[in-house]
Amino acid sequence: MEMIDYMKQTDQYVLHTYNRFPVVFERGKGIRLYDTNGKEYLDFMAGIAVFALGYGNEIYNAALKDQIDKIIHTSNLYYNIPMAEAAQKLAEASGMSKVFFTNSGTEAIEGAIKVARKYAWLKDGSTDHEIIAMNHSFHGRSLGALSVTGNAYYQEPFKPLIGGIRFADFNNLDSVKEQITHKTCAIILETIQGEGGIYPAEEEFLKGVRVLCDEKDILLILDEIQCGMGRSGYMFAWQKYGVKTDVLTCAKALGCGVPVGAFVLNEKIAEQSLVPGDHGTTYGGNPLACRAVSTVFDLFASEDIVAHVQETAPYLEKKLDELVDEYDFISARRGKGFIQGLVIEGRKIGKIVGKCLEKGLVVISAGTNVLRFLPPLIIREADIDEMIEKLREALK
Repeated sequence: MEMIDYMKQTDQYVLHTYNRFPVVFERGKGIRLYDTNGKEYLDFMAGIAVFALGYGNEIYNAALKDQIDKIIHTSNLYYNIPMAEAAQKLAEASGMSKVFFTNSGTEAIEGAIKVARKYAWLKDGSTDHEIIAMNHSFHGRSLGALSVTGNAYYQEPFKPLIGGIRFADFNNLDSVKEQITHKTCAIILETIQGEGGIYPAEEEFLKGVRVLCDEKDILLILDEIQCGMGRSGYMFAWQKYGVKTDVLTCAKALGCGVPVGAFVLNEKIAEQSLVPGDHGTTYGGNPLACRAVSTVFDLFASEDIVAHVQETAPYLEKKLDELVDEYDFISARRGKGFIQGLVIEGRKIGKIVGKCLEKGLVVISAGTNVLRFLPPLIIREADIDEMIEKLREALK
């Protein structure tokens, strides 16, 4: 079949909820993708921050093949070895206590919301608690995750959503204080807003939110589904700020391609929230997904991925800053580590993304006017130079 035939087949049988670009990717190797015609693409999107280790990592692939030959699924009614190992590695990497494995980031958000409400309910038996979320945030598209997503465009067709949600302005501590009431049980935010336009939390803001939570026994939920797992230059972005969250949500690069997410609790919250019967999932924590998670942590350690990001990210920032100086329609760069964005003024961002694809460069947008860069964490300076060259060709 030709590429166009696969596109027509997809359009005929798959629900049209994505406006896909006209390419059919068939395989990947390292930081490169190849379509069904054999054309090569430099990947600076990594499956939306998923393929942190690149494509075709032999150790990762061998571990999954080995697990497939052993056992793929047993259900959570029984123990399995990969889940035990993956949970320990995630807990130790985050400095947290207890892990619940999900199938996606959205499900991790749903679990975090339930944790907050159960924790508050155990304190006073009330069912009218409130959660403060951030404007311009994105946490997922299920009804619960959508309810704490601060974007009316995503919410409007699906109302009524779950109640008791208030919205504050990101990086504005006074705005958060104004939303706190005696009913507030949690504050949820992305340590680095992704879909909203690549906005890192300011240190003073995040530390201030942590103080508010400590003073009023409010849970701090940090969403690191996109910015976590080494992408910021730290295993989890909040670790740079010298604060600690009560509930962490992660996914994407956690499994590096295998669908898996998790919410992780500190010891206090783990002991005073969910109990047997409160939450569950058929596939969450299955041996195949957890073998992927366990192997990812092993590879992050053996290849010193976080240190590599810290060493290489300044070069990416430098080259992107040069573009800001070079083009009058690029007004700013925002981001940390290997989650970066260029703010585009007066140009259609979708057209630029399409032109990049024509030139063999895979990037995506964020918000309405940001060109987003989420490369595999294994990129080198030479790869960054190649990306800049292709991007300049597209910007012409």
